[in-house]
Amino acid sequence: MARIILMTDFAEAYARRLLLGIAEFARNEHEAWSLSRLPISTKEKVGIPGLVEYAVSTHADAIIGQFDHSDDITLFKKAGIIVIAQDFRQRFIDIPNITANHFEAGKLGAEYFLKKGFNSFAFYGPKDVVFSEERCEGFRETVKQARPDAMVSSLLVNGNGIWGYDMDELELWLSYLPKPVAIMACDDSWACYITEFCQTARVNNPRASFRIPEDIAVLGVDNDEPICKLSYPNLSSIDQDVEKAGFKVAKMISEMIANPGYPVDNIYVKLGNVITRQSSDIFVNDDPYIARVLKYIHENLNQKLSVDDIVAQVPLSRRLLEVRFRSRMGTSIYNYIKNVRVEKMAELLKNGMTVSEAAFDLGFGDIKNISRIFKSVKGVAPSDYLK
Repeated sequence: MARIILMTDFAEAYARRLLLGIAEFARNEHEAWSLSRLPISTKEKVGIPGLVEYAVSTHADAIIGQFDHSDDITLFKKAGIIVIAQDFRQRFIDIPNITANHFEAGKLGAEYFLKKGFNSFAFYGPKDVVFSEERCEGFRETVKQARPDAMVSSLLVNGNGIWGYDMDELELWLSYLPKPVAIMACDDSWACYITEFCQTARVNNPRASFRIPEDIAVLGVDNDEPICKLSYPNLSSIDQDVEKAGFKVAKMISEMIANPGYPVDNIYVKLGNVITRQSSDIFVNDDPYIARVLKYIHENLNQKLSVDDIVAQVPLSRRLLEVRFRSRMGTSIYNYIKNVRVEKMAELLKNGMTVSEAAFDLGFGDIKNISRIFKSVKGVAPSDYLK
């Protein structure tokens, strides 16, 4: 019977979903595993030597935990215990990490807000924390590549612990950001700091420009539903397939126990979709007609949209709307619709749909036609992209 210790912050959905994935592997493989949970504060109380002593005394085979680089994790190896790091401050080189392509998460957040028509962007999180800094980098680079003239700000803060924040610093930063602004936070906890502050500020000064989402649209990462739904307004977030990562890490541990020479590697958590809730449910543009058109397009992606359908939404001629749209969005209405639908189809394919399923979900009746359109945007046919 394998015994696995998890030392992490179980107040977060990420850790609980990781545990569910490990438990699913044990059930599916009929493994009689014993799973022991320890709060992250255990390390502060007993130190790494105390953790090793506990692991040895309970005959643990492996430990998964949030470790710092200052922690002497070699003590686990010397005791014959498999050690795996969950993303915390930095990745480890000499042991496997449960991590993710954080740059891609930042890129996804930027693309999400760009499609909504924002021209002012910001990122918020702690400094010297791998998932925060890499998501910030992906967010900033993606915005700047798409809109070189866009305003992009970031507040990466120092503080006591990676979950602390300075309300005065946050207030000053938010006050000076050009509104409306799209803010991506490193995760849901940090996004919730923004919604909590804005709610308090609006109570104290109803005329303050801290309305969500009208002045400040907010997006987190992890889709931690208790946090997202306790936030006011409810928080939008990027979902991640943490349970599948838990399954994979459990499988790797099983192989490592059976074969000590088994080659190991990092386990990457796969990105999911943006789950839109009230905190970012807005389309903005300095032209109210363009904002209305953007909202209509994104709400009707599963319909067969034509430029005439779009023109019917506003009291403008087709020619005038085309001119104003190209001026604000940098492309024609037709190309915008085409690109948005292809990106949505690519997202569905990455999430496991077949080409025909994705086409049906988006209201495409002609597979050959969508394949041609897809290839014109992505450079490859949907079937090749899926592979």
